[in-house]
Amino acid sequence: MSTTAQTPQAPAPQKLRTRKPLTVGAVAKNAAAIVLAVIFVFPVYWMFSSSLKPQSEILSKDPVFFFTPTFENYGTATGVDLFWTYVTNSLIVTVGAVLLALVVALAASFAIARMKFKGRKGIVLIVMMAQMAPWEVMVIAMYMIARDNDMLNSIPLLTAIYFVMVLPFTIWTLRGFIAAVPVELEEAAQIDGCTRGQAFRKVIFPLLAPGLMSTSLFGFITAWNEFAMVLVLNKDKTNQTLTLWLTQFQTAFGDDWGATMAASTLFALPVLIVFLFLQRKAVGGMTAGAVKG
Repeated sequence: MSTTAQTPQAPAPQKLRTRKPLTVGAVAKNAAAIVLAVIFVFPVYWMFSSSLKPQSEILSKDPVFFFTPTFENYGTATGVDLFWTYVTNSLIVTVGAVLLALVVALAASFAIARMKFKGRKGIVLIVMMAQMAPWEVMVIAMYMIARDNDMLNSIPLLTAIYFVMVLPFTIWTLRGFIAAVPVELEEAAQIDGCTRGQAFRKVIFPLLAPGLMSTSLFGFITAWNEFAMVLVLNKDKTNQTLTLWLTQFQTAFGDDWGATMAASTLFALPVLIVFLFLQRKAVGGMTAGAVKG
């Protein structure tokens, strides 16, 4: 018996990928994107750099780009009376309003997206109108209601107002995320023995993680930056938030721009931290929701 030796076949040659040459249009778009990025980022850079400059270089006629950093402005900013009280109040009203809005909006958006009932379209229209309405026009009415009910200078009232402000957008956004989840997934879970509540908790809720994170971020920014309501309703400094703290850096000789820039940097820092945290969690929640049954 003779055996025939088989010669190994050479692997097929791989096609080399060639990079397409950049066209004039692509170069122009990239250049425009870089210019826009610089325009949007430069004010943030100037705010942060000014917070590290001494007052003489901030008020210099010629812009100063190279300097010796100093943290004196941050000491002035955090040395304002009741600074940590302002921080605590801002965190309470912001986090409280966002959590309440998520709980209520999750139930409301599920009902609007999944259930058929009389008046559903009318509710959706009301939510859209509430989202588009400027809340500043309600300041006087809210002030009169709070005054008549002895609720001025109240952190719970401010939290409730912020909750109502962020609720319409939260409902509208979560409604879109729930509607995008195929109803067949929920029905399959119910066929396997899950109740409707279990199907929502085990199937739909994990897929809503990106929507919950994005709406949380928007609600946090809205409540954190709100100024008019706390200015009118909370005259007591012990019940004010960081938005009013930013207005306090004035001296007998004018505005303290170094402390103001340091305060603005500190004010923007929590939003940046929340954004980075929620962005990572949103991607992770999307992946987890795609593989969990």
